[in-house]
Amino acid sequence: MELKAITANRLRDGAVVWLGPQGDWVERVELAAAFDDAAAKVALAEAEKSAAANVVVGVYAFEVEVVDGVPKPLRQRERIRAQGPSIRTDVGKQADALDRAA
Repeated sequence: MELKAITANRLRDGAVVWLGPQGDWVERVELAAAFDDAAAKVALAEAEKSAAANVVVGVYAFEVEVVDGVPKPLRQRERIRAQGPSIRTDVGKQADALDRAA
């Protein structure tokens, strides 16, 4: 079964955000909700309301797989959006993950 998550950029600060299970915008892809195709269409329509309210911009759905209950982006573009800059692992969200692992 193909699963999707919803992403956008928050207008206040430009941060990449994902639609969470409670309909809120979360800052980590690991906290995002994963939807089947029908539910993704409904969630995308709801997320577009945040865009209309100028909370986020660039709302779209993308494919994920769920591993141990955590959504993982399938495409490189979405992995980069989730982790941060690909040339510097000491900055961005991937640096936060390294700090949590230490």
